[in-house]
Amino acid sequence: MRILLTGAAGAVATALRPRLARPGRVLRLADVVPVADVRAGEETILADLTDESAMAAAMDGVEAVVHLGGLSREHPWADILRVNVHGTQVLLEAARRRNVRQVVLVGSHHAAGFHPRPDAPDGLSPRPDTYYGFSKAAMEALGSLYHDRFAMNVVAIRLGSCAERPRDLRALSTWLSYDDCARLVEASLTARGFHLVWGVSANTRRWWSLDAARALGYVPRDDAEVHAPRLLAELGEPDLTDPVHDLVGGAFCERELGVFW
Repeated sequence: MRILLTGAAGAVATALRPRLARPGRVLRLADVVPVADVRAGEETILADLTDESAMAAAMDGVEAVVHLGGLSREHPWADILRVNVHGTQVLLEAARRRNVRQVVLVGSHHAAGFHPRPDAPDGLSPRPDTYYGFSKAAMEALGSLYHDRFAMNVVAIRLGSCAERPRDLRALSTWLSYDDCARLVEASLTARGFHLVWGVSANTRRWWSLDAARALGYVPRDDAEVHAPRLLAELGEPDLTDPVHDLVGGAFCERELGVFW
């Protein structure tokens, strides 16, 4: 099985690569910059998401796509539209033309950032907090369109705070460990239909439902609570009156639109 991994030079993709490695599986690593430390069972290709010819070549011989490419934070509107929105459409169209049936779109919880935090079930409607969040909501919509039009199997993951360990008090609720991220992607690679799921570990303080992800076969094993003593000792108890705790998108809901940070 050959899997195309876009944004392969990024932090999440770099963490996923050894975790997705399997005998008989080839990971095709695509990015606009060279990917370092290529291992056995991996191959690389330089490809811009917005370049139709490059994406067509990247799809050659591919059976599944894990889409992590694009701008990962807030940027000016024109850049977000070109890379994250148009780039996702170019990728999906290239997959359709090459009859790639399985696509995992790794999005963000910022697609629903302005929803109140306690009211965040599976299938929550888009309510983006930034241009970046809008682009992830557009990604979800494009995935739904390509499923309905072309029967492509698509899983759109609303990624939480994906990192080796939680970095702040908020992440005690939103953390997705690298190991659990790989487990969720692996489950998504065999899913049928269109699915919208939260990407989060089995955190004791978790805000979001895991029902839809578990229905795909995802079995999370990590809990941010093991990191709570360290974070609470460093940062103190969270100030629950801070608006950062009231909305799904946290501080993203307060930052200036279109400004990179």
